[in-house]
Amino acid sequence: MAKISLKPNNDYCPQTLFLYGTYDENGNPDFGLFCWFSYIWDSELGVMCCIGGDKPTRDNIRRDKVFSANLVTEELLPAADHLGCVSGKDPDKMKISLDIGKGEVLNVPILNDSPVNFELEVSEFITRGDGEIMLCRIRNVLQDESLSSDETVAEKLSRIAPVKTTAKTYLGYDGRDLGSWGEPMKQTK
Repeated sequence: MAKISLKPNNDYCPQTLFLYGTYDENGNPDFGLFCWFSYIWDSELGVMCCIGGDKPTRDNIRRDKVFSANLVTEELLPAADHLGCVSGKDPDKMKISLDIGKGEVLNVPILNDSPVNFELEVSEFITRGDGEIMLCRIRNVLQDESLSSDETVAEKLSRIAPVKTTAKTYLGYDGRDLGSWGEPMKQTK
């Protein structure tokens, strides 16, 4: 197989999307869309995630050291795309229809329509340039009770349809093109 050299990119490394839920300094729920999320082992299962650039979500996490990570599904994609494309500094960002609940263990907002919500506590911040890596302890996982069925993991994932992204494109669990960044949000009211 012939190879060509390219500038660094992650175009063929799709990552699952999560909406990070925080409270702003006034106690209002705020959500941002992120995909740099993976798992670690540090004497227990944990999460590592990264936020690049200056964002209110990052400021909220740094201040409170807790947040939720809400799995984005195809059903949630229009709202998630809006929350990812509209600046956190825009006062109208959160003026969309969202069913927001509260974490069971931590004081974090969750999205009730997401089938899986992680309640995360940051144990360490690692700053690199304008990016911040957060090593987190999973304090609780809220899961839609239907995921406790006897279906296989593949059947459950197919049913909840988590969304991935790469190359500024959203992809369905089955690999279908769900649109470029900024397109699905046009469906929000």
